[in-house]
Amino acid sequence: MEPMDPSPLRHFVVAKATISSIFDQLLEFVKDGSVFVDGQRQCVFVCVCLFLRFSVCGHVVVLVAVATEAWRSSDLGPVAVEEQSLEMQSCFTKLSTIRDVLLRRHMKVAFFGRTSNGKSTVINAMLRDRVLPSGIGHTTNCFLRVEGTDGDEAYVTTETSTERRSVSTVNQLAHALHMDPTLDSGSLVRVFWPKSRCTLLRDDLVLMDSPGTDVTLELDSWIDKFCLDADVFVLVGNAESTLMNTEKLFFHKVSERISKPNIFILHNRWDASVTEPDFIEEVRKQHLDRCISFLAEELRVLGLDEAAGRIFFVSAKEVLSSRTQRAQGMPETGGTGGALAEGFQERLMEFQRFERTFEEFISQSAVKTKFEQHTVRAWQITESIKAVMDAININSADKKICCLEEREEQRDRLDFVRGQINRLSNNVKERIRTLSDEVAAKVASALSDQIRSLPVLVDEFRADFNPTPETLQLYKAKLLQHVDERLVGSLAHRCSVLRDIRDAQRHMIDSVRPLLSPSVQDQLAAPSASFDLTFDLGVASLCSDFRENVDFQFSLGWTALVTRFIGAANARRALSGPAPPPQDTSSFKDDLVVSIATGLVSVTSRVSMTVLVIGGVVWRSVGWRVVALSLSLYGVLYLYERLTWTDASRERALKQQFVEYASPRLRAVIPVTSSACSQQVFKELSSTFTRLCQRVDLSDAELEGNIRQLSFRIQRLENIQRRSKAFRNRATELETQLEAFSVQYLQGN
Repeated sequence: MEPMDPSPLRHFVVAKATISSIFDQLLEFVKDGSVFVDGQRQCVFVCVCLFLRFSVCGHVVVLVAVATEAWRSSDLGPVAVEEQSLEMQSCFTKLSTIRDVLLRRHMKVAFFGRTSNGKSTVINAMLRDRVLPSGIGHTTNCFLRVEGTDGDEAYVTTETSTERRSVSTVNQLAHALHMDPTLDSGSLVRVFWPKSRCTLLRDDLVLMDSPGTDVTLELDSWIDKFCLDADVFVLVGNAESTLMNTEKLFFHKVSERISKPNIFILHNRWDASVTEPDFIEEVRKQHLDRCISFLAEELRVLGLDEAAGRIFFVSAKEVLSSRTQRAQGMPETGGTGGALAEGFQERLMEFQRFERTFEEFISQSAVKTKFEQHTVRAWQITESIKAVMDAININSADKKICCLEEREEQRDRLDFVRGQINRLSNNVKERIRTLSDEVAAKVASALSDQIRSLPVLVDEFRADFNPTPETLQLYKAKLLQHVDERLVGSLAHRCSVLRDIRDAQRHMIDSVRPLLSPSVQDQLAAPSASFDLTFDLGVASLCSDFRENVDFQFSLGWTALVTRFIGAANARRALSGPAPPPQDTSSFKDDLVVSIATGLVSVTSRVSMTVLVIGGVVWRSVGWRVVALSLSLYGVLYLYERLTWTDASRERALKQQFVEYASPRLRAVIPVTSSACSQQVFKELSSTFTRLCQRVDLSDAELEGNIRQLSFRIQRLENIQRRSKAFRNRATELETQLEAFSVQYLQGN
């Protein structure tokens, strides 16, 4: 009975499933890692909305633009570089290729030998059925690849057609006697045999039958096309003859292309030794010695102590017959005659030992040859990925340090700006108040001087004068305009503050400039070059109720005397009749004077007769000559003044009256005018400082935006560090799985 132990070929199947699972994990891991690395190549600049401190449209736009530009200038660039991304993509491509290769990997054993040595029979015996064409003479004329199929039906395909043909057609396709003319010795016919009917084929084993090595000269092309991926070569020899040079030549060529190929040698048809029992051991030793010498000394693929274990003496025909009979429920026999041939059990056990040894060896060898290089390559890939992740981690850490330092600098800068602007605001406000007060004092002093020189200004006025009402009205209008222009011109000349304003503005700009970012500094405007004080004295409105008196008045007349005594305005009130009762305490004194003058007039009218009487007394006392002389002098003086009262005299009188009238009114507007000029200066300087403060607010907001951006970037870099460490740890875990796979399946085999 044949052993029923589990097939050693399962070792390869389990190893394949294990390494495939690891590669699946690697593929998913590298895919995620590639996405991660690609993401780090993107610019990390992210625009974050800033909290605006004012809502003017123009300022909002400027602020966002400035903040964006400032952050771009501080951006440290991507964490990953293109080479790292390409490396990850290359790793993914390599792993995908290897995984696809692994899925197609299987154990492959190629059978070679001279024509009619029984290669196909050996394979049929291993399959426990007559699958491949066999018989005497030259049978197999092309390569036959036998592999398992999950279906219940066997079928055949060719290189030129994927059409499934019945397995019975394999004789027509591959048999040398009636081979398909479209096929030659270098063609391949694939035979798919149900795995349920053969345990060997369940475990990813492929059996490759070949034409005889002595019927073709295309050995090199055979090797390149069919043998480079073979795990084991089985040389099927004929026990009735020695190892031939054609067989040796083929394996020499194989050894040139494959380093130390795994070779088994089967001496088939060993049942013929039964006819010569006296020379069995000698013949066996002769075959054994020649094969050991060929493997160990000529090919140098094995040591002398290992070579003997690769050489077997079997009868494939007996084994095939026995196994087919057993499968049909018939008694086992070693031949076709129905009786057990002598030594059959020994030859059957030798064949079983070959199968067992072959299965154990090919399983272990195939795992090593099929998976070792891929395992090493996977290890290299994980090392490359770890290097990429380490580089990203280090780069992230460096950039994080830079960001932390920059954020600290930005915070210090923000605190400095806020502290400085507060201190500067107090100093500037105090300077603005001082300069405003100085301007007010200067304007008040200059205006007082101009009022004192008002007679000169009025006297300088020249215009056509005529005592008619229309002409006088025009004359007064021009006079008012002249006085206003001269006063304003003199004040503008004496009170020019442009230089002081520019100095103050320049001082403010120079003080604020260090607090601004370079991008905002470029937007600073130069000090004002056109500011000057505006003087609105309003002379026309102040003197709108001026009423001139250009009528002749004798200097010694009663009206003139009263006017000299109490003033023109009060004289008019006194001479016009009784004064009205006083309305307020402010005019009490003037009303009192007017009352006195009115009383005097009343007394004069009552004592007119008394005067005449007194005159008569005087007349009698001094004589008529003195009185006549006095009257004559009085009359001459009157006549002189009357004759000299010309238009020029009237003009001088009007100017004098105007000076007397305008001076007190202009003095009354001195505080208002000086205050207005002070306010102009205050407003100009305050508006300048306000604009500068707005620029500082821009820099302040820019700094806050940069700090938020840096904080966001630091968080992102920390996340990148965490993820890169996680990827590296995952790579280490996969390396641990690869190491475990290597220890379990590769080392020591």
